[in-house]
Amino acid sequence: MQQQSFMAQEIAAAPEVVARQAKVMASPLNRLVARLLAHPPQLVVTCARGSSAHAATFGKHLIERYLQLPVAAAAPSIVSVYGGELRLAHQLVLLISQSGKSDDLIAFASSARAAGAVTAAVTNDPDAPLAAACEFVLPIGAGPELSVAATKTFVATAAALLRLVAAWARLDPLAAAIGRLPHRLAAAAQLDWRQSLEPVAGASSLVTIGRGPTLAIAREAALKLKETCNLHAEAFSAAEFLHGPVALVAPRYPVLLFMPTDAAADGMHPFAARLRDAGCVLFAAEPGAAQSGRLPALAADWPECDAVCLIQSFYPMIVALADRLGTDIDRPRHLNKVTRTL
Repeated sequence: MQQQSFMAQEIAAAPEVVARQAKVMASPLNRLVARLLAHPPQLVVTCARGSSAHAATFGKHLIERYLQLPVAAAAPSIVSVYGGELRLAHQLVLLISQSGKSDDLIAFASSARAAGAVTAAVTNDPDAPLAAACEFVLPIGAGPELSVAATKTFVATAAALLRLVAAWARLDPLAAAIGRLPHRLAAAAQLDWRQSLEPVAGASSLVTIGRGPTLAIAREAALKLKETCNLHAEAFSAAEFLHGPVALVAPRYPVLLFMPTDAAADGMHPFAARLRDAGCVLFAAEPGAAQSGRLPALAADWPECDAVCLIQSFYPMIVALADRLGTDIDRPRHLNKVTRTL
């Protein structure tokens, strides 16, 4: 029997990681939330790279949706390359990094803290240099990840951000949905997306699309297609796609659409119909009866938790796609597990 790839093992481990995370995060999360409630910021700034940047996009949606606070993505090179300093006194800066070792994020954290910001590291290594540079540390508790491309750490980071927002916004229904998430992640990984394999494997390029809570999921999916399958993919919001990139659509052009389960879905259905009319090969991941072009998804529970379940369904498809294309999913070419950027 062929041994499972590290990535496949780590995908399977994600539900248990999320279940354990509640205990790991409880104390540091309570301290951070107490600080934020006592001295509310007016702005949140995120700083991240790679899959962590997609988790930051997910966090932006959560914070703006449920806390009504604007969220901006930092350009860490302003500090690490140009030696600048941002006026961040009393604002929240979230530094998101699975390894906690990226030099530019560490520099930005140190600068933000010196400027008077509330700095919080969301990381898998609470002893990493990034954690030491921040006032607060939210450990995602994913354990070692041996595959170069992140899967369980992305899911764990998204879950950590869900926990932060649920506690900060005092949103008990979201907290309850997070409690259901481990079981739902296990079920999501069993869903069969193989109907998309042949069109995607035969493509030289494709797009992934989301909106609202699924935009970050579309971005993560596009990155995984590139780094594990050497397949060019770009992610867009459905709204942004219509402002130019829709010209890419041609007969047999593959599109993966991650359907949200909230109000954003209202505009996504006519959007999907327009793409089908243009002749593309559209695969829409959404709840509903099995049919050609529909990738199965769990029944709706809580929109942001549903979005995390979509990426958990996507990951096994990527494992199968890499096997079909003959790429080494655990060791993507030109990549290392820890990426050091200045």
